[in-house]
Amino acid sequence: MNIEQAVLEKLRQLPVDKQQELLNFAEFLYQKNTFKNTLRSVRGLCADLAVDITEKDITQARQEMWGNFPRDII
Repeated sequence: MNIEQAVLEKLRQLPVDKQQELLNFAEFLYQKNTFKNTLRSVRGLCADLAVDITEKDITQARQEMWGNFPRDII
């Protein structure tokens, strides 16, 4: 018996409310795994937003944020 068959066997033995809990937990694990994979890059974070961020955009944002930051801190 493989893992999928064992899980299905146990699932069928549970009441409906516990089956729902198991489904919710499986969805949580799936999303947790998917979330980790998308955190590898900024592009991965924005992939589902259809946002195209270029290196030029990042450079410009840095300049706007830090351009007037005082450099002589005593």
